[in-house]
Amino acid sequence: MVATSHPQASLAALDVLRRGGNAMDAALTAAALLAVVEPAMTGIGGDCFALVSRKGGRPTAFNGSGATPARAELGWFTSQGMTKLAERSAHAVTVPGAVDAWCQLHEAHGSLPLEELFRPAIDAATEGYIVAPKVAADWRGLADLLALFPETAQIFLPGGTAPRAGDKFACPALGETLRRIAREGRGAFYDGETAAALTALLNRHGGCHAVEDFARHRGQWVEPISALYRGREVLECPPNGQGLAALLILRILEGYDYAEGAISPTDRVHLLAEATKSAYRQRDLLIGDTAHGPVPVEALLADARSEAMRAKIRMDFAQPAATWELPLHADTTYLTVVDRDLNAVSFINSLFQGFGSSIYEPGSGIMLHNRGAGFRLEPGHPNSMAPSKRPMHTIIPSMVMKQDRVVMPFGVMGGHYQATGHAQLLSNIFDRGLDVQEAIDAPRSFAYDGELQLETRIGAEVAAALEARGHKIAWAPKPIGGGQAIFIDHARGVLIGGSDSRKDGCALGF
Repeated sequence: MVATSHPQASLAALDVLRRGGNAMDAALTAAALLAVVEPAMTGIGGDCFALVSRKGGRPTAFNGSGATPARAELGWFTSQGMTKLAERSAHAVTVPGAVDAWCQLHEAHGSLPLEELFRPAIDAATEGYIVAPKVAADWRGLADLLALFPETAQIFLPGGTAPRAGDKFACPALGETLRRIAREGRGAFYDGETAAALTALLNRHGGCHAVEDFARHRGQWVEPISALYRGREVLECPPNGQGLAALLILRILEGYDYAEGAISPTDRVHLLAEATKSAYRQRDLLIGDTAHGPVPVEALLADARSEAMRAKIRMDFAQPAATWELPLHADTTYLTVVDRDLNAVSFINSLFQGFGSSIYEPGSGIMLHNRGAGFRLEPGHPNSMAPSKRPMHTIIPSMVMKQDRVVMPFGVMGGHYQATGHAQLLSNIFDRGLDVQEAIDAPRSFAYDGELQLETRIGAEVAAALEARGHKIAWAPKPIGGGQAIFIDHARGVLIGGSDSRKDGCALGF
């Protein structure tokens, strides 16, 4: 079974499984194709994280996030009077880690050649693809940002406007770059003419990048972190990602009877909001690149810490609003695959904000992400800007285990919402008894930046009750995030997949 955010990617990945490819083969096929057909959300100019399980066993994690240039000194930025990085600028572009991640994941777990796996993506980029409805809506909403750079507007705003649903769009230069990566490996991106062209482009836009920054990049295999929730182990990638925040929320909620019928809809939303604010305060204070300083993961997940955070929560009163200086981010693609041998992949790839930095290199067809916009320009902060440093990341794949076997690879899209989304999805399944699709589609809420955002299906009566407790209610202007999951029913030998109706995608199996 495969579940992605775009039907074309789901179909291509399923074809790989039918031809005898394994879960990683299918995941890389989908990821490469999504980098073409969902250009606002993902691309080879972005970053990637993954959790990988062999035959349902304990997963390993891969951190495919890139670092700042070696010349990115905090003092220079502060001396220019900057208090934060411009989101659509070369300064926000860290070295993209996705291509290296794909190649390392393929070397470790793939079975079919990259040239075969990338063929659907190469064909879509070269010959064109039909723009899907959600893709078109995202594109249209980001048109002003695409117009910031002439070389970007020329390709992504044909005729001066964003493509509409049903239009055909092609990017042959991207197809050729994917063809060279499939043939030559990571060197086709990080060495030679592509790295030189990207460096020159970033330097023209004021960046301090060097070809050596690209050449030295390597993603890392790392050990997942985990916490128990309702008798199941939830595994996340370790910092510099925000998976720790998802585990903190779950540790807080573990102390409440959150079962369907045991708690009112208002209390359910309230508790999730309060747990989110508590966990995200810890996230924003403590999470950064562990190569530049330790993150106290064990102490944060200890019983004493979750009990202390739980003790500050009142059922009749909302805590003071947690606010973020980090940029808003809601643009990512997540996918998951389980194959016939129960190999499982939980995979996420992102440009950070919509179309990333909006800086596009026309010779290679590469749109560069802006993940560095998440840094703080604050001396001494764990997530402060520094040379060769990775920013705190919001994109987080996950897996659930029970009795030493993986039972569900899953992920939730939606930028900062993702940690809350993990907790909300798992509670919908393991507290409320919803099936995977019901759990993904259930109405969402998110306490963010001083507001409690509610999807409209939550209803006015619940909103009024939450407002009476002190929450500042804001109706979400568009659906909150997305998500995919595959539940492995080991007892019956059945895979149960779900894909978010907030996106264009679908779950497919055979």
